[in-house]
Amino acid sequence: MLIRSKLFVPGSRPELFEKAAASAADAVSFDLEDAVAPMRKEEARASVTAFLRARSANLGKVAIVRVNALSTFWFAHDIDALVGPGLDILNLPKVESASDVRTAIEAIARAEDACGLDRRIPILANIETPRGLRLAAEIATADPRVIGLQIGFADLLLPLGIDRSHANALQSIRLSVRLAAGEAGIPAYDAAFPDIRNPELCRAEAEAARRLGFAGKSCIHPSQIAIANEVFAPRADEKEHARKVLAAAHDAAEQGVQAFVVDGQLIDAPMIENARAVAAAAREPNAL
Repeated sequence: MLIRSKLFVPGSRPELFEKAAASAADAVSFDLEDAVAPMRKEEARASVTAFLRARSANLGKVAIVRVNALSTFWFAHDIDALVGPGLDILNLPKVESASDVRTAIEAIARAEDACGLDRRIPILANIETPRGLRLAAEIATADPRVIGLQIGFADLLLPLGIDRSHANALQSIRLSVRLAAGEAGIPAYDAAFPDIRNPELCRAEAEAARRLGFAGKSCIHPSQIAIANEVFAPRADEKEHARKVLAAAHDAAEQGVQAFVVDGQLIDAPMIENARAVAAAAREPNAL
């Protein structure tokens, strides 16, 4: 699933669900965790579940739900209610170990069996605690159901007194998470930018994440969607170069050649894989 932009919508605001579904975001993330007050958790869960069931066949984008953390009272109730038609990805917050992943999967599998679901719900795991960051590779490789890592800067940095806007700190964390995701062969997604009044800084954060190989960024407001979609889409020159590389790779393979030159650059296996990734991100059908 190619997700350049993931729009958060509070589970307690059902009047926003249709607007989010009609947005240009690649995915909508219905939030049952931080955006919902404790006394409204049950109401929000019911609203999100009803919406997903009603729109299961025609939402038109990836449907993600951020449930409450595994350690909370609400987690089991979230899983039992939400697993079923309409849910594409389950976003698991504050993951701290492979054991957390496996415990969550056990609960998800029971719910899948109980409702007769004929597919397996994948997990987007949030890296937003010091321990989770230290064990990010363990989390990423815990199970094939883990299909991505998502950074949560606010939860990770603010309790430690680290400035959320400290560029060096953000890049260090991004690189660690991206390498952990790379070990598992899965994408990494950048955190949401909190200041909706500052699109320039939102773009700068997205560009910084893109340079480290991130696949997309969370959005907390519709105005951020276009920024994420543009930043994480391949540029015209990148797509053209990828086409050349893939065409040359096809010819080289027929000749039994392992390395070749395109536009003066030596091309070998890593460059070919990157060209395939660019073609996939551009949604081009002929990515070899």
